[in-house]
Parts: sequence; structure tokens; C-alpha cells
Amino acid sequence: MRTRTLVSVLFLFSLLFLLPDQGRKLHANAEDSSDEVSDPPKVEEKLGGHGGLSTDSDVVHRESESISKKSLRSNAEKFEFQAEVSRLMDIIINSLYSNKDIFLRELISNASDALDKIRFLALTDKDVLGEGDTAKLEIQIKLDKAKKILSIRDRGIGMTKEDLIKNLGTIAKSGTSAFVEKMQSSGDLNLIGQFGVGFYSAYLVADYIEVISKHNDDIQHVWESKADGKFAVSEDTWNEPLGRGTEIRLHLRDEAGEYLEESKLKDLVKRYSEFINFPINLWASKEVETEVPAEEDESAEEETETTSTEEEKEEDAEEEDSEKKQKTKKVKETVYEWELLNDVKAIWLRSPKEVTEEEYTKFYHSLAKDFSDEKPMAWSHFNAEGDVEFKAVLYVPPKAAHDQYESYYNTNKANLKLYVRRVFISDEFDELLPKYLSFLKGLVDSDTLPLNVSREMLQQHSSLKTIKKKLIRKALDMIRKLAEEDPDEVHDDDKKDPVDEYLMQYLMDYEDKKFQNVSKEGLQVGKDSKVKEVKEAFKELTKWWKESLASENVDDVKISNRLADTPCVVVTSKFGWSANMERIMQSQTLSDANKQAYMRGKRVLEINPRHPIIKELKERVASDPEDESVKETAQLMYQTALIESGFILNDPKDFAGRIYNSVKSSLKISPDAVAEEEVETEETETSEEATETKSDDLPGGLNIEAEPVEEETPTKDEL
Repeated sequence: MRTRTLVSVLFLFSLLFLLPDQGRKLHANAEDSSDEVSDPPKVEEKLGGHGGLSTDSDVVHRESESISKKSLRSNAEKFEFQAEVSRLMDIIINSLYSNKDIFLRELISNASDALDKIRFLALTDKDVLGEGDTAKLEIQIKLDKAKKILSIRDRGIGMTKEDLIKNLGTIAKSGTSAFVEKMQSSGDLNLIGQFGVGFYSAYLVADYIEVISKHNDDIQHVWESKADGKFAVSEDTWNEPLGRGTEIRLHLRDEAGEYLEESKLKDLVKRYSEFINFPINLWASKEVETEVPAEEDESAEEETETTSTEEEKEEDAEEEDSEKKQKTKKVKETVYEWELLNDVKAIWLRSPKEVTEEEYTKFYHSLAKDFSDEKPMAWSHFNAEGDVEFKAVLYVPPKAAHDQYESYYNTNKANLKLYVRRVFISDEFDELLPKYLSFLKGLVDSDTLPLNVSREMLQQHSSLKTIKKKLIRKALDMIRKLAEEDPDEVHDDDKKDPVDEYLMQYLMDYEDKKFQNVSKEGLQVGKDSKVKEVKEAFKELTKWWKESLASENVDDVKISNRLADTPCVVVTSKFGWSANMERIMQSQTLSDANKQAYMRGKRVLEINPRHPIIKELKERVASDPEDESVKETAQLMYQTALIESGFILNDPKDFAGRIYNSVKSSLKISPDAVAEEEVETEETETSEEATETKSDDLPGGLNIEAEPVEEETPTKDEL
């Protein structure tokens, strides 16, 4: 054993003498070949030959310099932000909004949406998921403290070059303008996700952002911007291939250093994104104990070769056994690995008894993208069993959505997410709830509906009708219970019930009895055999009256069979807004005037042929259709009917003037008579008024009388 040790030491010494000489030879060879053109390795060679990703070392160097300086790449295609997007980004960048934490929840929410889309496509084509890590549907968060970069990556559907340009810059979504207006009025950035522009919240903490994305139908591209009114898109030839999906790199501002702490990110995911349906992993550090060889003090001994004896051989064998059992010690070292941050089971899969009120509230905030401090007014969590099995959670929001009325007739607007066996299908199924319940938010997960069919076929599935019926019943029970628990709710049997205008527009029948709106035309009340004769008798009057109201945009003047004691009434066309609905829409802060003009029903004046006023008008028009007093009376009656029918007058001053003229006529006052001019009179004050001050004019109720001043007669000497 000692002999082998001596040989090993001599071999090591010989190597030490040889290495410097080899180093000098290598250096000399490098100098000799310095004039030869070398071919540096391509990035694609290092990355495994990924198609479309190739560059040389100079390009890599230039790109790294560009990133370090946070400037747009020179070879990128430059664009300007759409005007509304620029306004939005200016507001965000210059915002004094204190809760900057919202950026992470918005980016995670967008990543979840992208994963939902690719998973839905995979139902009919499994090849879209790819293989290996690319097929893993997850969200990854990674930190680079040295470069101050926070990365959020998903393996979702990804974006093409066109998508990057359209979605992140040039074409503003409808929510952009609405959010800008909301911000200017309330300054609450917390609602940004509800407007579909949550991506831009990243500029709360970053001054330079890169979006790397790979779609199955395109090569990998990079979108980048410093939020200075411009952005750039270029082919990605330097980053690691994503396979599929999107990675957002935030180059954090100096004051946003807290978001480079793992504990901060864990807290934000726990608070805002706990119920995201995909794994959220953080590249986190932790300390582990490992065993390493123990260091032993070695003393150099010079050994001489001696003849081995039997005793020495036994000693060598014992030393070999001890070397096999080498001494070790435990030390702590830092290692990095992916840590799962959202391991909570989906709420709707749990028993309602196991879910706390706080969890329901947090799930609502995540579902509705409403992260205000307000709790939902009510919720209903239930399991339906039978021919159609499904689980559902329904919420009544704490307040109406910002676009509740504007998006009422939007067929793609729905607040219920549909899942089939825990797989997200769509949030555009307006068949699940009727329009009058479209303000509810929630989720439905069915085990009965098929997975491998198109969305159009799923909409026609018979099970949807059963699901809809049960959802409506549960929703109405929830709302009824909410009303019963409201202390402000008035329970008065004698009081006539406030009918919901929205509900009655779509509640066409009940128990085979059809509803008719008495404020709209086409009302049928019994049968009148003489209706044709009456219409013919009043034909001249109705024609004359319609021509007289041409400036009022009256669509028609008709004979009515609904009136008893009233001379006339104004109704609207069958498919337009009623007077009540028109008044509701005009009172909305963000109402759309163009849509109001389109939806406002055409007005129809219906007259009562049995009323004495109408009969007298008929005679007057027959004798002299150009009589101005008759025209004035017809106009006044129409305006009075407008008010009585619930409409708002366009010109109240004109109506008031006609009323005053009517009063003059009834009092037999000339219509040309005007108010007399005011005569100015000078008031003279008496001596008593000049010398006496009333008590109510002085503080403390004092009554002070002035003493009379006596005139003094001058003496002779004074004269």
C-alpha cells in the first residue's frame, strides 16, 4: 500500500512539470492562427438545431447590450401605440396608485386564459400540445436578482407576430377607452382586469418589458417596449426556444425591488391567484443538508522502500478497509427547485360545508377579476344529480358592472364559465342563463356534457336546457332569500309590486299565458266589431294630427281600444324601449347616445274616440283644419300625454308656455297680453324712522332711541 502511495505522488509531480509547457504551446498555436477566419458556433447548434433560431456571437453581444441599456433592438420592426393605449400607459406610469401588487395577478390571469385556450383546442386535436415539457400546462415564475428581471412564463396558446402587434399595441380594445374614463373619474386601478387591459399594469413596476411568444402557427417572436409611445417586434433568434407559449420579462424599476423577493411573490399568489386552475410554480431556493467528505490533516512522511513482511501486509489490508469507510460531515447548502404555490382544491369540487366564507369571497374576486374590498352580496354553491349531473357556484356581485347596460344586448357577453369534467370550455354560453339574470357571475362544471365536440354542437346539446332550468331556479331562490334578509325591504301586502323592466322584456309568457305590455302598441283587449267603422270616421282627424306633430317624430296617430276616461296616450313600438326603459337608460353615466337613438321606440299617439275632447277636435278640424287654436290644443294634448305616459319632454319651457296660453284663454285674457313693467318708487323716511332703530336690527335685541338735538341760539358776544 505504501509503495502504491509513493508511486502516485511521483506521478503527480511529473504532471505539474508538464502542464506549463503545454500551456505555452497552446498559447503559441493561438497566436499563429490569429489571422485565420474562424467560424463561431451558432446558437442553434447549442440549442439543438431549433428551426428558425440562428445567429452568431456578434448578434448575441449586440442584443445583450441592447437589453442591458433597455433600448429597442436595432433590427426590430417599430410601431407606434394606438392613441387610447398610449393614454392608458401614461396614466399607469404616472400613477400614484399605491397597490402595485395587482400587476402579478393580472399577468397570471392572462397566462391562465392562454392555457385554457390551448387545452380546449387539445380536446379535438391532441397534437397541439406537443411532447415533453411543452405538453405541461403550467405557469412558471422566475427571478434574476442580479439583472432585476422578473419572468412569468406559460405554456398556453402563444401569440403570432400579428397577435403581438394587434393585442399589445395598435388596436385598442373596447375596454381601453372605458377604463381610461373610469380611471380619470375614480383613479381606481384595481379594476383594470375587468376591462381586458390588465397586461399594461406591468408598467406599474417595470420600465422595460419583453414579451417572448411562440404560437404553433408561427416562429418565435419578441415584443418589447419602454412605454415611450413605441414598441418593436422582431424574430427571436437569441432566446431559448419556448416550444409553445409566452414568457413576459419585466425589467423592474429601482423602487420595485421588493418583487425580487420570493416571500413577496408567494404572498401575492396566495392572496390573488390561489384558485387558478393550473399549477403556478416558483423557481425558489431552499437550504438542504448534504454529506461531504471530512477534511483530514495529512502529514507528509518520507517512506523508504523496505522488504515487505507478513506483518506489514496485514497492516496494509487493515488500512484499505478503513479507507472504504471514509469519514463525512453534514453541511447546509442552497439549492433551487420548482415550488408549487397553489395547491388548493377547486372550490366547486368541495362540499359547501367545508368551504369558509373567506374562501368563497377570494374565489369570487379571482373569478370576476374584482379585487375590491367588497364582498359578493350572496352566493349559492350546489350539486345537481339525476339525468344531468353538474356542480355550480353562483354569485350576486356587490354592485353593477361598469358596462351592465351597454353590453346588455351583446350576445357574446356572459358571466358564467362552463367547464366539462374540470376542463374549461367557454365563457360565452349565453344559453346558460336568461338575459335578465346576466348580471350573475359564477361557474358550472358538468360531468354529463361531452368533451370532444365543437362549441356549436355543445350549444345544441339537450342537457344544456336541463342545466339552465336548474340554474334559474337556484338563482331566483338566492335572490329571494337575499330580499327576505334585507332589513330595508318593505313587506306590505297592500302595496303594489316595483316590476323589473329588464325581466319583463324577456318574460314573454308564464304558465301558457302570454304577457302584453300596455305601454306599447299592438295591445289587444277583447274584440270590437265596430273598429273599422270608427277608424274610417276619424280618418281625417288622425291624418291631420299626424301632420301637425311632424316635428315631434311621431310615427303614427291611431284609434285606441285601451282607453276609458283618458283622451289620448303615447305608446312605443313593439320592439323598442318603453318610456320607463328609456328613462333608465338616459340616467346612466356611461350611456351610449348612438345606441339610445337606435333602441328608442317609435312613438305612437293613440286617441280615445269616445272622449268629448276628441269628438270636439274632430268637428273643429272638419270645419277649419288651419285653425291655429286647434293646432295649439292638439300640440298641448300630445305633450300632456307624453308626461302622463312616463316620457321626458325635450323642451319643458315650450310646454309651460302652452299651459300659460291655455290659462289665458280660459280666463278670456288676450293672448298678446304681457306683464306690466315694474314702476320704481322712492321711499321717504320720516323723522321718527330716522331717529329710531328697531330692536330687531341690533344685536342682543337692544332698543335704542336717539335723543332730540336742540339748536343753540348764539349770544351777542358770539355774533
